[in-house]
Amino acid sequence: MNRVHNFSAGPATLPLEVLEKAQKEFTEYQGMGRSVMEISHRSPQYEAIDEQAKARLTELLDLGDDFEIMFLQGGASSQFMMTPFNFLGQDQTADYIDTGRWSNKAIKEAKIFGNVHRPFSSADSGYDRVPTNDELELSDNPEYVHFTSNNTVAGTQFPSEPETGGIPLVCDASSDLLSRPIDASKYGLIYAGAQKNVGPAGVTIVIIRKDFLAKADTENVPTILQYQTHTEKIFNTPPTFNVYMVNLVLEWVQEKGGLPYFKQFNEKKAALLYDEIDSDDFYRGAVEKDSRSLMNATFRLPSEELEEKFLSEAKEHDLMTLKGHRSVGGIRASMYNACPRESVETLVNFMKDFRKNNG
Repeated sequence: MNRVHNFSAGPATLPLEVLEKAQKEFTEYQGMGRSVMEISHRSPQYEAIDEQAKARLTELLDLGDDFEIMFLQGGASSQFMMTPFNFLGQDQTADYIDTGRWSNKAIKEAKIFGNVHRPFSSADSGYDRVPTNDELELSDNPEYVHFTSNNTVAGTQFPSEPETGGIPLVCDASSDLLSRPIDASKYGLIYAGAQKNVGPAGVTIVIIRKDFLAKADTENVPTILQYQTHTEKIFNTPPTFNVYMVNLVLEWVQEKGGLPYFKQFNEKKAALLYDEIDSDDFYRGAVEKDSRSLMNATFRLPSEELEEKFLSEAKEHDLMTLKGHRSVGGIRASMYNACPRESVETLVNFMKDFRKNNG
């Protein structure tokens, strides 16, 4: 088996232990003579998977009994639309903190349903930072405050939840969910495409606080796009194999030590790489240091020609998927929970050699 060092921004690397367990169960699940992909989503066996995954998420995020959890489809992009469809009327305002490509897309969708106020935007500086709480200029009475906790394209991340004075947070947590503990009491809604930290592409995790859900206005909202439709029941056929994989990843996260373990693990991995970036001027971080992401490190080299050479030679060392997003270029190393420390160490050693040979 030749496993490369996979720095893909998503779909991203998955824990080898999870892949091996899924491989063993792939053709027959729990003595049923069928794969988990071949059983009904109404069967007791699949309902147990669904319930176990939700229980594990509840425990890991310390949600208590205050939240509903749903496994939907359509990715985070569907939630850009579904959230304001349920929670933002024509005469209402929601605040959207604009820190990158994905928050900007969420803003575009929300404007279809109601008023959008931007309490902060770093668009003019190329989305190179996230705001401090002092910089947030919230509107007078927003229905919610939306933010993207980690920005995969630019490589920025909120160090903690924005302060809103009690206004519920709505968060696109696609690329850092389960990478560190959160304060669940501050959130009305959290959504995340699973394909970064939590599982394979194809399932969208939605977590809604029950008292926030009670405020949803479902008039003229199609049934399948109402969050209430998906509470306490499986309304339509979910991506069953993907949810099964999510459940295995959640089990793995628990066995490793939960979110406090991964917070420390991810901080140490990122420090290795950022220390190398900052060691001189050959590598240059693409965003402000106080806003740097633990999940997606972005940096540049002295020229685009050197960047192409860097990427080409990196592949020869099994360092894969390091090219920055097409909209910004440069180099991007994504270091989600399942990215081993050894992969980051190998990348850093390559960077040292590349600088020595090309500096």
